[in-house]
Amino acid sequence: MTGPSFGRLEIYVLGRTIAGATVAFAVITSLILLIDLVETARDIGVRADVSFTEILGLTLLKTPALMLVLLPFAFLFGTLGAFVALNRSSELTAMRAAGVSAWRFIAPAGVAAFLVGVLAVTAVNPVAAVLNGQFEAIRARLLESYLDDSPKDVWLRQGDERTQMVIHAQSRSLENGKAVLRGVSLFIYQKNAEGIPEFRRRLEAREARLLPGFWRLTDVREASPGAGAVRTESLSLPSTLDPKGAVERFATPNEIAFWRLPAAIAQTEQAGFGASAYRLRLQQLLATPLLLAAMAVMAAAFSLRLVRLGGMALVAGSGVALGFVFYFLNAFSGALAKAGLISAFSAAWAPPAVVMLCGVTLLCYTEDG
Repeated sequence: MTGPSFGRLEIYVLGRTIAGATVAFAVITSLILLIDLVETARDIGVRADVSFTEILGLTLLKTPALMLVLLPFAFLFGTLGAFVALNRSSELTAMRAAGVSAWRFIAPAGVAAFLVGVLAVTAVNPVAAVLNGQFEAIRARLLESYLDDSPKDVWLRQGDERTQMVIHAQSRSLENGKAVLRGVSLFIYQKNAEGIPEFRRRLEAREARLLPGFWRLTDVREASPGAGAVRTESLSLPSTLDPKGAVERFATPNEIAFWRLPAAIAQTEQAGFGASAYRLRLQQLLATPLLLAAMAVMAAAFSLRLVRLGGMALVAGSGVALGFVFYFLNAFSGALAKAGLISAFSAAWAPPAVVMLCGVTLLCYTEDG
């Protein structure tokens, strides 16, 4: 007994599906990039002296990240367009009249979408994370005078079995991949014989730069209980923080590559901070292949209605509407996860699972009556 073959019919339908998804992806990406170009020019161009070429370069830095966001809609519209075209030309009718099951020519589209999702997460996402970080760094540099007016507090904690250090900074930046804090306050505690932390000293510094193994403080004022303040030009303190991990802790989840997210989650929680946003991002990336496959299956299922029965436009429109319902559901579940109301796993996997179930249910109803 042999397994199902992957013959010319499947290859033909798969080629039409990939072509449709590619065209949809190109059209949607072009439109969104044009809108993003205008938005970037309005956001940066009116505040800093930059040329059109620089604005275009900044916009292109966000292209890989934008690709990841648009892929589900590309497969939704592309697969829907491809199967509607096959239906209108009666090719699907001929296939089904010949006894070919709908599962046979829809499955390759779902598998292809799944494989594209795997490639997007493992290869495109790391590139997108690097370029998105470069975009944020360049944007911060161009708008430095504006960003300084709205301080962004930073809190860190480091320590070992004997000493604990709480670090607060009024602002932060990334210079050559190194974390730089400004307006820094360091509170140093040391455990007594009973293991209870006791306050030992406080350091105020104009700037703190994290280097491998230590903090380098500039323009430091030190105070300890029962003693006056002492000023020094520079001071070095040992650090247990990984420079790369600290940089990632400053970054948004979208600026961290898929392969680095587990380490970023562990380092953030070890420092005593919540990592729910990073956990949600990791689960959403893991669910991306299922999401793309679900979009392809749902779009194909919505386009199988026979043209002679009428209502083709309504059915296709319903598939598009369901895609946007999914977008709202995904954003809503993400907000619930960030608020701690549901787990990151549920927020990331429930929307694509619902879409897949809707597509499979409609396909079963259409195919088997």
